[in-house]
Amino acid sequence: MSRFIDQVINDEILNKLSLKNRYSFLNNNLMAVLSSEQFNFLKKVQKFCMRFEKKNGITHGPDEDVYDWIPTFGAEGYITRAHNFEMIDITYENYGAVYDFLRYLAIDMFDTQFAMGSGATVLAINPIFEHHENVPERLEALKDLATGKAPGAMLITEPERGSDAVHQLTTCDEQEDSSFLLNGEKVFNVNAPKAKWAVAYATAEKNNGNLMAQFLINTSWDGWSCERVGVPWVPKLYIGHEWFENLKVPKEYILGPVGKGREHLFEGLVPERIGIACGAISQCWGAVSHAAIYANMRKQFEQEILKFQGVGFLLTDLWAKTTNLTLGLLKFCEAYDEKMEKFEGKIPTNISRVMVASASQLKYHCTKLSKQVCYEAANLMGGAGVSDNTAMEDYINISRIQEIIGGTRQIQQYIMSMSLRQLFKML
Repeated sequence: MSRFIDQVINDEILNKLSLKNRYSFLNNNLMAVLSSEQFNFLKKVQKFCMRFEKKNGITHGPDEDVYDWIPTFGAEGYITRAHNFEMIDITYENYGAVYDFLRYLAIDMFDTQFAMGSGATVLAINPIFEHHENVPERLEALKDLATGKAPGAMLITEPERGSDAVHQLTTCDEQEDSSFLLNGEKVFNVNAPKAKWAVAYATAEKNNGNLMAQFLINTSWDGWSCERVGVPWVPKLYIGHEWFENLKVPKEYILGPVGKGREHLFEGLVPERIGIACGAISQCWGAVSHAAIYANMRKQFEQEILKFQGVGFLLTDLWAKTTNLTLGLLKFCEAYDEKMEKFEGKIPTNISRVMVASASQLKYHCTKLSKQVCYEAANLMGGAGVSDNTAMEDYINISRIQEIIGGTRQIQQYIMSMSLRQLFKML
């Protein structure tokens, strides 16, 4: 079916807004700052997305299920490039934070809701990668997720414990056979209703963060139930509300025993928030590319609307902010990769503290910018920007939730204020 109910943009402009042309706009902006290896990888992912779209007749319309695309992207290694997976016999030439950022840029411009869903799977992949200990059951889950055989979900948030992720109410009770019984409730977890594997946190004593543990769950197990939460801004994503009722987790699936859960939770915050920042800045590029192409072609009063200062100057402001934050995010990813390699995955505490603050800063500013850029870019396009004829509809919608996921705007500010205190104490 067609993406739109009624076409309100003329064919010439609509054709010019193709994925190929939007990729070209992005590439012309990044070719001067990316290395040859980085740039070639970005173009490789873009080429795959264009072929996939054409071969499968993808319109990005309301009836398409983005979860159907996961196996094909996973087979190409495009669910994540954050790691190399030698332990499951998968090796990539290009991997790390930088390459996962570039992967996200390409895939988000292809379909922003699909990109966000894959990002949620990455959140489940990361802790399994760090704590698999070569246990076969964990490696099986890791391979399923990394190769796109199944989506994954991360279960932290609870109905009564949103931003306060440490004082959880979901409990875990150890049994004689070293398994655990989980009881409790989680909510707002992307992919959960579709996921085969989920990583969840629970505590041996309610509200006691020192007794938290981390578990890998197969959603087919007895005691798991899940309903879909309706979030109208991302209608293609399945966001879950889960209940554990004496859900038994065998010892092989315990990623972090009681007392280690909190540590595992915090070690995942930097990659999680950087991933969200990558998604937000990718949405900015998607919106700016739409507006830039449209403003150069759409004529009013016998001239292109880009030539009117109200349009052209606002668009250049959005473009400049997007470019500058991209450069900052790219530099952080490069530094993160360098530190991970130098310290063999165990970054020293003093450096890690600064990176936690930087990740919150980038998450805060990128998501805030996404909300501004996506709305203002659509506004510059007038009625065409808020209709369903282009991907702008998705960009406006998804940008509205980015400040909330992964810790709200206020939580990022709180983390930054505490980091200022820590930095002062280090003087």
